[in-house]
Amino acid sequence: MHGSITFVPMLGFFTLLAKEIQRFLKVPLQTVFAPMMTTLLFLAIFTLAFGGERGHESGVPFSTFLAPGLIMMSVIQNAFANTSSSIVISKVQGNIVDLLMPPLTSLELTLAISLAGLARGLVVAVAVATCMYFFVDLSVHNWFAVLYFLVAAGLMLSLLGMIGGIISDKFDHMAAVTNFVIMPLSFLSGTFYSVERLSGIWYELSHLNPFFYMIDGFRYGFLGTSDSEILKGALVVGLLDLFLFAVVWFMLGRGFKLKA
Repeated sequence: MHGSITFVPMLGFFTLLAKEIQRFLKVPLQTVFAPMMTTLLFLAIFTLAFGGERGHESGVPFSTFLAPGLIMMSVIQNAFANTSSSIVISKVQGNIVDLLMPPLTSLELTLAISLAGLARGLVVAVAVATCMYFFVDLSVHNWFAVLYFLVAAGLMLSLLGMIGGIISDKFDHMAAVTNFVIMPLSFLSGTFYSVERLSGIWYELSHLNPFFYMIDGFRYGFLGTSDSEILKGALVVGLLDLFLFAVVWFMLGRGFKLKA
């Protein structure tokens, strides 16, 4: 009938997803190129400082060993930053109601925001990997492992960012989560070294760090070698993604720390 409203399935989901993606694409210098430059600086500094002394790591040049870990670290930081900042900014500015009032289910909210965070992580990963191609001898050994751990890691940090944003009331709280949880876990996950070099309790603690399995599996996709069982790492990361998704879905469904 002319003038009637046509129902489009998932329209709200796709609208919110597009809005969240456009939010970081509007400032690419801050959200894409800045982390890309930071990651390349890490590569240059560690290669220049330790490349000659370390020689080879896991049977490959140190720069080749380091590159996958740095790419994954950029995904971790940016996927987390995208979702956490989106929610915290909305809460601080008082427009979180614009997210809660539309007829969107908690499942649609969880999917849209987390996938947008994943999208930012993937965009940064592609930008970083493209630049590294000119400086590091890096080839893909297993595309499935590369794509699986890349997507699973980006999704995990997107969901963690949503949890951090929901429980935080201001930017200081979010900064505390970033500095005391995300950064230590990412730096102590084998990004810059092989955990096989560790011994005793440090070796055991490394295997309790879920970020280790993300980086180790992603590095396996390039080098063909790993510090742990790849199937075990894939299972750990996949199960954690499902658990975190359920937690975020529950929190949004209850309006935890979002509704007045």
